[in-house]
Amino acid sequence: MNMTLLLRVAAVALTASAACLTSASAQTQNPTEQATLLGQFGDWGAYKASPGGKLVCFALSKPTKAETEPAGRSRDASYAFVSTRPAEKVKNEVSVIVGYPQKGGVDATATVGSASYVLYTQNDGAWVKNAAEEAQMVDAMRKGVDLVVKSESGRGTKTTDTYSLKGIAEALDKVAAECK
Repeated sequence: MNMTLLLRVAAVALTASAACLTSASAQTQNPTEQATLLGQFGDWGAYKASPGGKLVCFALSKPTKAETEPAGRSRDASYAFVSTRPAEKVKNEVSVIVGYPQKGGVDATATVGSASYVLYTQNDGAWVKNAAEEAQMVDAMRKGVDLVVKSESGRGTKTTDTYSLKGIAEALDKVAAECK
């Protein structure tokens, strides 16, 4: 993963809140320090950064399978991440960067095994809509095999990204140890 995208993910993780991420807050963040890889665990990496002087740690993965409908539509890279921001008392916030501006007013979905979660969308990001379900989702991810995220672009392209959950428990444990 290139460092620019990694720093963007760190900035998003830092500025996201459980309620809303505004365009203005994303644009005002200017990460000055590089994210450091704490360890690679299966398909998930654990990272630490200090954009704007505030500590943020996150587990991050790329999809193992990405499908578009219609087939062959191009988009930017997509990532799933679980972030912890001690200064904001945020722990294990699930987020996804889907790689395109999403259709306004249309929620995305995330599925782990038989459990399904609604994700609210803004620009190219998606977050768990019901914050009370976030801990349950993280627990399901720790025990699950795959995370499947479905979203729709502003142009009507439907995407399905499948993330392997191999190594997420270890990556989250490393994040917890580093970001207290």
